[in-house]
Formats: sequence, C-alpha cells, structure tokens
Amino acid sequence: MLAFLSLISYSQIEVDIRVDPQRLSRTLQLIVGERSPFSGQRHLAAVEGFIEEELKSYGLAAESDYFSYRGKKFRNIIGRLTAQREAMSIILAAHFDSVQGTPGADDNASGVAVLLEAARFLSQTRLRSQLLFCAFNLEELNMIGSTYFAKKLKTAKTRIDAMISLEMVGYTNSLPGSQKYPTGLSWLYPDRGNFIGVIGNWNSHSLLRRFARQMGRVPGLPVETLSVPGNGGLIPAVRLSDHAPFWDAGYPALMVTDTSFFRNPHYHRSSDTLDTLDLDFMAKVCEGVIRGVLGL
Repeated sequence: MLAFLSLISYSQIEVDIRVDPQRLSRTLQLIVGERSPFSGQRHLAAVEGFIEEELKSYGLAAESDYFSYRGKKFRNIIGRLTAQREAMSIILAAHFDSVQGTPGADDNASGVAVLLEAARFLSQTRLRSQLLFCAFNLEELNMIGSTYFAKKLKTAKTRIDAMISLEMVGYTNSLPGSQKYPTGLSWLYPDRGNFIGVIGNWNSHSLLRRFARQMGRVPGLPVETLSVPGNGGLIPAVRLSDHAPFWDAGYPALMVTDTSFFRNPHYHRSSDTLDTLDLDFMAKVCEGVIRGVLGL
C-alpha cells in the first residue's frame, strides 16, 4: 500500500504530511489484544509501557497521570509538547483499554495508532499551541480515566481550547445500507459506512466547523459532522467516549469516529481483529487529524 502524501499551508510554510498505512499496521500489531483491567492486565500494562516509550521517542515529555478505581491504581499516559508561545492549548486523545473478551482492534487500537502517528508528526513541527497527547485508561468502564483528568484540569482552572477524542477510526463498509444512525438522523446522512464522523456539541460549534473543514481537504476522505445540543443527553450514543467528560466540564471537545456499532458489526466482540480494519482509510483519517490540529 502506498503512503498518502499531501501539502498543507501552515504559518506560510508548506508542510509535507506522509502517513504510511504499513506503519499504522505495525503499531496496531503491538496494541491489538485483550486490554481489560479484569482479564487482560498483562497486555494492558504492556500497551501502557509501549505508548509511554513511543511518546518519549518523539522527544515529548511523557507523564503518568495516576488515579484510583475500586481501590486499585491506574494511569493515563500524557505526552506534552510545549510551544514557545502558548496561543492555544489542545488535547488529542484516545483510550487504550478494551472490554473483556475482545482484542479491541477498532475499539480502540485504531484510535491509539492514529494518536501516536499524529504525535510523531506534530512533535517535529513548530507550533504556537501547547499540545497534550493523552492516552486514557478505563474508558470502557464509563470514561473513568478521562473523567478524572478533565475534573483535575477544571479544578486547576486550566485553559483548554480544544479536545479531540479519537474513538474507533478504522472500520469501513461501502455497501448500501451498511451505515445506521440514531433515531431521526438517517435521512440526513449517507447509508454507506465509508466516511469519518466528527461530532461536537453546540459549545464546540466553532471548533467542529474548523476541524472538519481541514479534515475534508484530504483527498478521498468523506467527512460528516453532527452538532448536538447541550452535552448530548438527547442522543446518548454521542456521549460514549472520552470527549463527554470535557463537554461536562464546559470545554469545547469533539469525537472523531467511524460511528462504532452503527457500522461495525464486530463492536465489543472477539471478532474485532486487525484484519477487519481499513488501513488506507485510517491513514487518511490520520492525515485529516494532523491537518485539523494544524488548522487550529
């Protein structure tokens, strides 16, 4: 498979973005496998260590963000890229745990692989913004790790201008009727599952518009957006990732997703394996995420 190549203008400099599907594949091979804190503890710990070492290898300051759950200690992994002049503070995130009984390829090894590749690229770019690359733990237990982190930021009155959650970004199906939606939305969107979705709430409307516009500039990557009122309570499915605690804390936040169980029949099943993923699509999504961050 060929690497994707495009040029974007950033601070009047042409930036060459290359996302190699095979590089994503190699990262996925190291992550895919049961990562439940109940039945996949060993691999969960191995993936934590892998993410930490990868972030360090990019020259980022890697931190362990510890929290407790049911009397046990867990951690998020944070990679910090500090700008010379902090015009904005941006979080790019993905969760690395999985549910019991599933290798979690799309959910959410795909998001972690894109997070790491985006971090690798962006760490080599001079930015005006401070970036935090957050690998969250225990998302599958109702966003435990990200809720802890969002509340900690809010308590400290930390300024966060944008939070982007990468939640299942690797599955496609181009057959008619392959894409489903929450009640009332199907007539607004395509019935083929070959696009990437970007979801925000009304507080994140400006962020949604700007980020999705940049993603839409990737050749061959259809992008669909949804803006929901309040914090998404009218459509509970849009709250099922690590952006939701940031909405609740009043921060502008987005979820980038292949729409999860509205498209992927392997969701939370043992069949959520690497061979079901569309690596070319993932590479385009990764390029779009990089563009989106730079566009902010």
